[in-house]
Amino acid sequence: MKYPSIENNLFTNNRKNFVSRTKYNSIAIFHSNDEFPRSGDQAFLFKQNPDFFYLTGIDQEQSILILFPDCPNKGYREVLFLRQTNEHIAIWEGHKYTKEEARVASGIENIYWLHEYETILQSIINYAEHIYINTNENDRYSHIVPYRDLRMYEALRLKYPLHKYERSALIMRDLRVVKSDIEIALTQKACDITNDAFVRVLKFLKPGVAEYEIEAEITHEFLRQRATGHAYSPILASGKNAVVLHYTDNNQVCNDGDVILFDFAAEYANYNADMSRSVPVNGRFTKRQRAVYDAVLRVMREATKMIVAGTVWNDYQDEVGKIMTRELIGLGLLDKHDVEKQDVNTPLYKKYFMHGTSHHLGLDVHDFASRYKAFEVGNILTCEPGIYIPEESLGVRIENNILITENGNRDLMAGIPVEAEHIEEIMNS
Repeated sequence: MKYPSIENNLFTNNRKNFVSRTKYNSIAIFHSNDEFPRSGDQAFLFKQNPDFFYLTGIDQEQSILILFPDCPNKGYREVLFLRQTNEHIAIWEGHKYTKEEARVASGIENIYWLHEYETILQSIINYAEHIYINTNENDRYSHIVPYRDLRMYEALRLKYPLHKYERSALIMRDLRVVKSDIEIALTQKACDITNDAFVRVLKFLKPGVAEYEIEAEITHEFLRQRATGHAYSPILASGKNAVVLHYTDNNQVCNDGDVILFDFAAEYANYNADMSRSVPVNGRFTKRQRAVYDAVLRVMREATKMIVAGTVWNDYQDEVGKIMTRELIGLGLLDKHDVEKQDVNTPLYKKYFMHGTSHHLGLDVHDFASRYKAFEVGNILTCEPGIYIPEESLGVRIENNILITENGNRDLMAGIPVEAEHIEEIMNS
């Protein structure tokens, strides 16, 4: 791990909160993520299952967690299984957790090696009535690969057909969306690293620089500050590339007179930031570019005011749409009379602003949360309006990360330059 250790009371509290919501006499089983092949002799860089990390703090492959709070054998109420290292693994792969290191990282006392899992599970599972299985139920993505938790479920169902199977995801969706102080601090660290990379890029950018050179500068700053890496594939979209929402080729040269849309952020200790900015390649916005930029910034600020406890998702998006419509009329992109006659189910603003304004943020960039539940204290959401004008080869998106508190909200990216004058000042200093 590149990042320093995290206080294990975060994971201890997370486990307590989870088991407090399970049914009486239940056993819950969580697996680490699979290792996926990248080529004939290597795997992709390992990324831990966010639910497993949330409950254990263990950032290592081939690990299993059992939670059985009503187990008659007190020694098996909370058990972590790890891959046992050996001389061969140590030479070829490096250090793995010792049992004591895993105790310190997770707060779990009972640590066993992975080869002991089947024996211990068999000795206790028949005393449970319910078995909680962890599945990926994030409605932004549908798995087509039978991942480890699903494969384990199929094996259990055949071996123990008369147990009552339950979904851990229903509990995790409610728990993970409300961030603790430690989680907020880790997310803030990811935002701070992102800020430093952005300022670095502003000083580096000029006509003739390639998008991939900018990506290299960002990556350097992330790794230099012990970030896990990029929170997602960075978008560095200059000129006409900026109207492609998920442009990641990053292989074009940035031309004089273009605006480049940045959408990049750091991942730190598995927690993610998510930032977008749009800046002039030559350090000065044209009058038209500045008008579009300021329009997006006004929408972002008005939308941010609505990110408070009690806000309902659909109502929020509808209100943002009304604000955006007024700005698009002011820019001459929409006609007021056409708007008055529009179909409310297909509002005209979506021609230039076709994506949502916000999503939850955490261990997943698009964090596991209900889109039908009102915003709550402890939620962290993005706020990312944009205007995309293909005929002008101009795309502008501005995005910050907003924490909801009992007294309103707090912008975790308040220190990242966003005013056009400030951006130009840094670029020309």
